[in-house]
Amino acid sequence: MTADHAPGASSTLIDSMHAPLEGVHRRQRQHTLGISLFWRTFILLGLLLLGSAGGWYQLFRTLEYEPRVIDNARQVASLVNLSRAALIHSDAIARVSLIKTLADQEKVRILPHEPGDKFDLFAQTELERRMSNELIARLGPDTIVASRVNNESGLWVGFSIEGDSYWLLMDRSRVGALLGGGTWLLWLATVGAVSLIGAALLARLINRPLKQLSIAAARVRDGNYQSTRLDEGAMSSEIREVNVGFNRMADQLSKIEQDRAEMLAGISHDLRTPLARLRLETEMSVPDEEAREHMVADIAQVDTIIDKFLDYARPDHLTLVEMPLAELVHESVTPFAVRDDMEFQVDVAPELRVLGDDVELMRVLSNLFENARRYGKTPGTGIARVRVAATARDGMVSLRVRDNGPGVSPEQLPSLTRPFFRGDTARTAATGAGLGLAIVAKMVQNMGGQLELANSPSGGLLAIVRLQQAHESKATAKPSQRLKRRGAGKD
Repeated sequence: MTADHAPGASSTLIDSMHAPLEGVHRRQRQHTLGISLFWRTFILLGLLLLGSAGGWYQLFRTLEYEPRVIDNARQVASLVNLSRAALIHSDAIARVSLIKTLADQEKVRILPHEPGDKFDLFAQTELERRMSNELIARLGPDTIVASRVNNESGLWVGFSIEGDSYWLLMDRSRVGALLGGGTWLLWLATVGAVSLIGAALLARLINRPLKQLSIAAARVRDGNYQSTRLDEGAMSSEIREVNVGFNRMADQLSKIEQDRAEMLAGISHDLRTPLARLRLETEMSVPDEEAREHMVADIAQVDTIIDKFLDYARPDHLTLVEMPLAELVHESVTPFAVRDDMEFQVDVAPELRVLGDDVELMRVLSNLFENARRYGKTPGTGIARVRVAATARDGMVSLRVRDNGPGVSPEQLPSLTRPFFRGDTARTAATGAGLGLAIVAKMVQNMGGQLELANSPSGGLLAIVRLQQAHESKATAKPSQRLKRRGAGKD
């Protein structure tokens, strides 16, 4: 065995087997851009409510707002006509009194229109232009409607009396309630905000049972049947029926899982005694040494398969503690390194620590090494060359185990972690029960990690075990004492 320690070494180092460890074209996962049901419901309800508010506003403009603008224009035109008629039919002395009365009582000022007056037309918006056109149509083409004259704001209407030009100035508030841009925008924004808040509350109310069902389904998928109870007293009859059915389903799955584990454990345990007796009788009663060795090997293989069944039937709940990864790896490599058909290269930094269970992690490594020994031998050599390396990134430690065997066809990769599946077409030496990688995937998941399998471009299978990285403050036990326990793959 060759063991190289290179703390801080690049994850793309070329190993002694002349093949890159990380240079693997991983399966491209199809990521569908999705949106949660809450946001989809919220957006649809929001669009519906905002569309309704916009429709009502447009209806108000058509049936109420614009007619009021036209009616207001008519009133202004009537005021101008009355003021013009009063001025025309009054003498000079009465005209001054009339102008003063209009200013005091009606807040209307009549001023002479000087040639040098500077004014801004009353035509900033579509409704202002419509009002101006209506006033011009009623008062004559020479009428001028302005919003500002000589830097004084208001509603200015220019008209002529017997050849003299005048300005009639009135307060903008006469039309401000209809033509002011801020008021209706404020109301529309308020209605929109209230609509969105209502949509959010409705979406949350509608989607809360579905969210709870999704969380419970995820727990059941992970094998956690005890904390998946849904509310069976929901007010909605449909939600109540779904919750009751889901709870009954979880209970049945829990019972099936428990019965399966007890059955596998019972069968495996009951087979141990006759196997031990059969092995003893074989060694004592079979005179042919070669036949005896073959029979003992077959019995040992059956015993190993029983171990796999026991491993697969173990409980899922573990207590995770901080462990030194390098020590665990070397502890797991030692039984395999003494074999003539295996070579190892280990590149794990001593300071790397993970959260897990030492016995379970050693089972994981033992299964991966055994899988490499059986199916990962370099063609033509009969030796399984295994490279083990680890890197830490973003709070996770990636432990990579790669062999130099024939690999697995891409179509079979997703099935390798299924119980009792064996890729016989790719690895013809398959003699196990097909539980090795299934046990690895289950144990890694129980430790809060992930297992990924891929083919190396240079040949061989690459297994990536991702575990949570531990820090000094998270230590809950002394790993050095726990590592003294041996027999990680036996019961």
